[in-house]
Amino acid sequence: MQERSSVAELAKQLRQELDRYSPDEKLPSSRSLVERFRVSPVTVSRALARLAAEGLVVTRPGAGAFRAGPRTPVARGGDTSWQEVALSADAATEPVPRTVDASGVLVTLAAPPAGVVEFNGGYLHPSLQPERAMAAALARAGRRPGAWGRPPVDGLPELREWFARGIGGAITAAEVLITSGGQCGLTTALRALAPPGAPVLVESPTYPGMLAIARAAGLRPVPVPVDTDGVRPRLLADAFRATGARLFVCQPLFQNPTGAVLAPERRAEVLGIARAAGAFVVEDDFARRLVHRDAGPLPPPLVADDPDGVVVHVCSLTKATSPSFRVSALAARGPVLERLRAIQVVDHFFVPRPLQEAALELVGSPAWPRHLRAVSEELQGRRDRITAALRMALPDLTVPHIPSGGYHLWLRLPDGTDEAALAAAALRRGVAVAPGRPYFCAEPPAAHLRLSFAGVAGPPEITEGVRRLRAAWDDVRGAQAPAPYHP
Repeated sequence: MQERSSVAELAKQLRQELDRYSPDEKLPSSRSLVERFRVSPVTVSRALARLAAEGLVVTRPGAGAFRAGPRTPVARGGDTSWQEVALSADAATEPVPRTVDASGVLVTLAAPPAGVVEFNGGYLHPSLQPERAMAAALARAGRRPGAWGRPPVDGLPELREWFARGIGGAITAAEVLITSGGQCGLTTALRALAPPGAPVLVESPTYPGMLAIARAAGLRPVPVPVDTDGVRPRLLADAFRATGARLFVCQPLFQNPTGAVLAPERRAEVLGIARAAGAFVVEDDFARRLVHRDAGPLPPPLVADDPDGVVVHVCSLTKATSPSFRVSALAARGPVLERLRAIQVVDHFFVPRPLQEAALELVGSPAWPRHLRAVSEELQGRRDRITAALRMALPDLTVPHIPSGGYHLWLRLPDGTDEAALAAAALRRGVAVAPGRPYFCAEPPAAHLRLSFAGVAGPPEITEGVRRLRAAWDDVRGAQAPAPYHP
């Protein structure tokens, strides 16, 4: 059983047994709970912490856990209705009111209930994460001289050099900034390159987290359709001319959600179109280290072919390691680098030095290439398993493109399908999926689902998840079927 599921199950069991104890009465020791429920001490600790957060249990260091006493009534708060006016006041003065909608991001961050197959995740399952290697790297990093001191604001020189070598081309360590995760890098780039109210061209469909960043900054996302070869250059040129935009955000490699790779003949064309428009291209290279074993040689990042400073490159270690291992890089040439650096410093000061030191220890260890090879093989096997299962169980759902990297499939649903109803029915059946609507900044051309195969425990869970999705599909199709006609 997954650790997260074990914690939820144990917390549920203990919650049901609390009535046996009087207020302030001591609960069984952690050791006895470990032996009784056959779980780890960490699971017991986390379950008790969950009950403590709910106000049901009080933990006292060195003494144990006790049933909490009666809750003190919470004093009634004041009148906060004035905030509705204050928070919407900018709507009258800003050309594009800022909205903060995290729903598309929370779909991949929120843990589903215990027992639910997680097809909506955005990170590797714990069994695929290099937990031992990361723990060892963090332990070694903590012993480095000066590891807990203040790092250079641009990042450790050795780590910047490592990222520069991975990016390739003529990028140097001096043109790299260390940031706290890819989301942070994208936020810094969009704030640096476009003023509030400006249009920003985005792939359609695209990553909901990027759309949320743009809207929170008061930018106006403008869609540019993609196909199986990436963004369509003619439509990109049309969008630049129609909007006067000076920024295009894209994922040329294993695009989220379609999995497309920008075709070789389109790479130079995209850069040329942006250069002619006097615009920047933000390249989100999030999945390069999630390549599948059968992918073949990968194209270099766009920034490697860009001597003129058109491309601002974002890449991260997070997707290939753990959601908590938030180390990434921004790379850019020319005066824009100073603006990126200034915003990064103002917003975050710097990435904690122990985490940077741990990243250096990890990527310099023999465990790192072994981990990447294992992930590559595992993701290919999972991709093949879910693709075969979908073809057998749900032939009505179209998979336009089978990616050779990344961790998800993009499914087109038959015309007339209510994707929100299908996602809700799937959750009732015990499988969490991501509906397609949040991936579009304008009206979507059809209903879609995104299925992640990286966040599940393994191939058997993939098969079970598809079986549950088929049951949900039957539920929705039956509910949408017209009633029989009785003359």
